[in-house]
Amino acid sequence: MSQKERLFFDSHMHTPLCKHADGHPIEYMEAGVERNLRGIIFTCHSPMPDRFSHRVRMEPEQFDAYVNLVNEAADAAPDGFDVLLGLESDFFPGMEDWLTELHQRAEFHYILGSVHWHTAEYRDAYWKGDPVAFQQQYFEHLAESAEWGLFDSLAHPDLVKNANPGEWDFARIQPAIEKALDRIAATGVAMEINTSGLNKIYSEMNPGLEMLTLMKQRNIPVVIGSDSHDPYRVGEDFDEALSSLEQAGYDKVSVFRNRQRSDLSIEAVRESLT
Repeated sequence: MSQKERLFFDSHMHTPLCKHADGHPIEYMEAGVERNLRGIIFTCHSPMPDRFSHRVRMEPEQFDAYVNLVNEAADAAPDGFDVLLGLESDFFPGMEDWLTELHQRAEFHYILGSVHWHTAEYRDAYWKGDPVAFQQQYFEHLAESAEWGLFDSLAHPDLVKNANPGEWDFARIQPAIEKALDRIAATGVAMEINTSGLNKIYSEMNPGLEMLTLMKQRNIPVVIGSDSHDPYRVGEDFDEALSSLEQAGYDKVSVFRNRQRSDLSIEAVRESLT
């Protein structure tokens, strides 16, 4: 395949600085080239203050090392393949000023916002023993994260279904999801379909088809990310993600560069990946 036929990016992946990923960014770049991608965007877990969930993210003093690691992969990439700098930043009430300053520290191409229900800090603050109330709180925070204007897209937006899989009833939680999606749609923020959901306890992409269909009804743009923590997962299950988007009614999928969104035909993206 010629270089100009490469169209698409894997827009979510990590580095060993998060303490739970393997492989040098150059290995992720090589995997992206092999899988006919146009480029990749590193979105490692953001540093946070006061050792907030420090076991699963880079330390604040490692931020420059992160930028340098991504630059190493960019410098090693072949002509026509882009390695871009992004960040996956945790939304947690009270952290808005920290994130605003952090996002100004580098020339980012893409900022993902995440509500990570499974961090000890989040569970300590919001888990009260009621799985449904916890799910409702999660979607309230998801909407709030979009309204702060800090993020280009929202990562794995139904991740909370893995908190208590036996208590996940889409019809029951749908009113809370629809309310959140109405608020998100009003902001213009995109949302992610994350293929790593297939490997989680609740084995389904994040989001599943039902939520994805509600997103399409509100014309919320969608970005695809593998959430790779190993180079071999770069671009994994993208064809299935594209099919899910089509089932939900989408005919375009989005990518970001310089924090600006552009839309590509799903048909053209699928052809480019073969």
